[in-house]
Amino acid sequence: MRFIVLGILFTSFSFTNMNAQILSDKTMGAVGKGISGFTFSDADAAALAKEAIVVMDQNNPVAGPADGYTLRLNRLFGNHINSEGVDLNYKVYLVKDINAFAMADGSVRVFAGLMDIMDDNELLAVIGHEIGHVVNHDSRDAVKAAYKKEALLDAAAAQSGKITSLTDSQLGKLGSAMIDSKHSRKQESEADLFSYNFMKKYNYDVNAVESAFRILQKLSEGQDASFFAKMQSSHPDSGKRADEAKKRATKDGLYKAYEQQKIDNTAPVVKTTAKKATTPKKTAKKK
Repeated sequence: MRFIVLGILFTSFSFTNMNAQILSDKTMGAVGKGISGFTFSDADAAALAKEAIVVMDQNNPVAGPADGYTLRLNRLFGNHINSEGVDLNYKVYLVKDINAFAMADGSVRVFAGLMDIMDDNELLAVIGHEIGHVVNHDSRDAVKAAYKKEALLDAAAAQSGKITSLTDSQLGKLGSAMIDSKHSRKQESEADLFSYNFMKKYNYDVNAVESAFRILQKLSEGQDASFFAKMQSSHPDSGKRADEAKKRATKDGLYKAYEQQKIDNTAPVVKTTAKKATTPKKTAKKK
């Protein structure tokens, strides 16, 4: 199993088959000259993210509405379709990778591998962290960085300060660049704080925040430790993040050792009752 650091958008699909367009050196030069004054709004980021997530959903196995993973996620986040004015939508990717991410348009995607190892409270803490990236505008910055990195900002857009529409192949490049993007340590720490406050605000067990990071810490010490450590290079150490969550809970007088609850991603079995066959009544013929 390949372990993936939360907050880094690595998925099991590839955009390499989309024949992404490469801009000319002349255009690249024009972009470089105009990019410094280019503005990128939340609306710009949301619009691009909305288009990119469509491509991402098309290239990943998305759990259906009756799937156990979907039912569990909807049960947990049905009351959280809006946070701090941001509309959110949730889907599950049926892949074994351990990850979750949120896009600037409020699209939250959770991997089945993560749901297999974390209980409800731990999952709430992790996704609360991802929502924090959107609310804190980190996801907007990630889209903006990817947009510039892939030279999708043409000279005209750079001069006008407006985002131009992208082709499907360019959206593929954008999605790939966003997958490779990394949040800063400061952004990760702020998202951790958002997660803790999210749990506290809605009366969930705040100790699950520490527990979630302890799970990631154990993974970093397992057979994929070297890969995990490499991916975690831009993130605070999971153990230190767990310690910080414990300190917050202790300060608030809420700390207690967390015990992981049962994890169930199965859909309930719908019982069907067979109808009893009825024998038509015979009526005696009158003589």
